Amino acid sequence: MKTFSALDRQSFIDQLPTEKWDVFIIGGGITGAGTARDAAMRGMRVALIEGFDFASGTSSRSSKLVHGGIRYLENMEFKLVFEALSERQKLFEMAPHLVHPLRFMLPLFKQGRVGMFKMGLGMWLYDALSLFQAPEMHERLDVEETLKRMPSLQGKELLGSYVYSDAYMDDDRLVHETLRSAREAGAVAVNYVRAIDAEISPEGKMISVICEDQISKKKFKVVARHFVSTVGPWTDQLGTALFQKWKNILRPTKGVHLTFEKKRLPLSSAVVMAAEKRIVFGIPRHEMVIVGTTDTDFSGDPSDVTTTAEDVSYLLGVIQNYFPGADIQASDIVGSYAGVRPLVNDGAATEGKTSREHVIFTESHGVTFVAGGKYTTYRLMAEQIVDETLKYFSIEDRVRFGRSNTSQPLNPLVTPESRLEYHLVVQDLLRAGGLTLAEANSLVERHGCEAREIRQRYGRLGYWQLEAAHAIESTMCLHLVDFYRRRVPLFLAETDHGLAQLPQLVRVFSERLGWSREQIQSEEKLLHDYFEVELAWRHKIA
Repeated sequence: MKTFSALDRQSFIDQLPTEKWDVFIIGGGITGAGTARDAAMRGMRVALIEGFDFASGTSSRSSKLVHGGIRYLENMEFKLVFEALSERQKLFEMAPHLVHPLRFMLPLFKQGRVGMFKMGLGMWLYDALSLFQAPEMHERLDVEETLKRMPSLQGKELLGSYVYSDAYMDDDRLVHETLRSAREAGAVAVNYVRAIDAEISPEGKMISVICEDQISKKKFKVVARHFVSTVGPWTDQLGTALFQKWKNILRPTKGVHLTFEKKRLPLSSAVVMAAEKRIVFGIPRHEMVIVGTTDTDFSGDPSDVTTTAEDVSYLLGVIQNYFPGADIQASDIVGSYAGVRPLVNDGAATEGKTSREHVIFTESHGVTFVAGGKYTTYRLMAEQIVDETLKYFSIEDRVRFGRSNTSQPLNPLVTPESRLEYHLVVQDLLRAGGLTLAEANSLVERHGCEAREIRQRYGRLGYWQLEAAHAIESTMCLHLVDFYRRRVPLFLAETDHGLAQLPQLVRVFSERLGWSREQIQSEEKLLHDYFEVELAWRHKIA
């Protein structure tokens, strides 16, 4: 089994300039990861770079839903919904430890834009577009039954509700598992490496990229037969940096989410809340409740996006309107996160009406770009991206690289059938000692049957130390702040943001990565600085 460790990173960097790659991918979010996996599974020589940490952009700042998008029916985007529901079913099979079925309640009120009858038609259409393969079909509930299931819901002018099926996911970890699978198929992927310039042939085609390691600051050249950009909200920035005549194609929008303890906002299912022509979700997960999202135009650098006091006030207002009895206040918020959606500018009047359809095109220098799209359809998008690149290969290569089957499980140790063994794995973990029942269950839910291997590999470490060791040696995790933000839900789900775990986590990172005392201090400062920046809204809101 090929490794994907932080300890492999330098050898991967050394390898990048020594080969001529078939496909070189810039961008290590879910689209880039999916493209690397698809291309590598076809037998192509694939390399990928990410300027920051893997999944550090939009791919870790979504609503963490795998869904068709019930609201896209109103925009008549039936093809998009059908594709997303089809991909949702595939993801249940591909990553059962990362994608989990969830029931959603959609309450309707007298002053709402849509009544019970019209919404009922939409529910039947949603089930039909899923080919009636949803975990459960939709239900229609009257007022009494709605409030029985969701006692804290606003009952004034309530007409009833519909309950339907979709799913929630661990979006950042889905990127890491996809990259691990790509690596197993032969791809090379490296984080904290930026594309800073391009070499153009006399014929006007891009033949190489000048890269810079963001840690050592060393520059090197990578040669490839074809280049792909999957940088999401940085698409226009990259296009402008590499090509003089780039024309902007995005309409970036900002989305903010808040997190709460489950005991503070007890939801019996996810809730769909209509707010100012925008849908806000309340999503109960195993470790927290997520509420979001906002949807506003964004014109800054995606790297600088943060949650503001205005964002918090807006979402708090929605919660208080739907759940007045819960008396939710700003002091109840555990964490927050903000991201930028790389929507394609289709000329829509509002950001909410802008399509979530993706666009794939190869510009005049021979670089394939992808923009827009839904997280749920990433596997299909990746397949289409690789098909697009093959148009620029010989007929022999097109036949040789053919079509891959990327619907198989990302991790061979975690299949739908392997869930039958989960209770046995939990018992093995308990017999090994050092973990509570809750911790053993959590490790298995997060990693499936691989939890047994993780325990065997790292011995009698504590729960969070096991997670840290695994993150370093299996997902190329280099920094404490990356671990807290994207490998585990410490920042978002723990009321102290996981600071109680910091000393033991520092030990794991410093031992495995050879940090000096100065490096440890720097890492701790980076972590605290992130907390300060993301939670700065607390100083501005009552």
